[in-house]
Amino acid sequence: MQTYARIALLSVALALLCGGVTTTRAGDASTSGDPGLAAFNNNCRTCHSTKEGDNRLGPSLSHIVGSKAAARSGYANYSQAMKTAGITWDEQTLDRFIANPESVVPNNNMKPFKGVPDAAARKAIIEYLKAGSG
Repeated sequence: MQTYARIALLSVALALLCGGVTTTRAGDASTSGDPGLAAFNNNCRTCHSTKEGDNRLGPSLSHIVGSKAAARSGYANYSQAMKTAGITWDEQTLDRFIANPESVVPNNNMKPFKGVPDAAARKAIIEYLKAGSG
């Protein structure tokens, strides 16, 4: 019986590590009903949160649309490239950046993330971010 419990526990841990299980904060829509949340979780959640002040490997993306690059207080790990990029995160800039971060801000700290090639997924992510999630 103990072996089965260990296998079950390892299976859950592996699913969480691989992103196979999605957890949501109170008030979040389920990923099946919100394509933006699903796209965000599949592409961004490893490093970012949409909860205000919840900085992780990357900064919180709460209310990012319309804000200046590298302007999140409480996040100290912006690359020099991001600090000097001089861009504002509007929908077009976000779309280009999510598609290929290196082409918009060369030498950023987003490696190994190469981008989201699917335009529909990028649009869903941007709509989710525009909703001011957090």
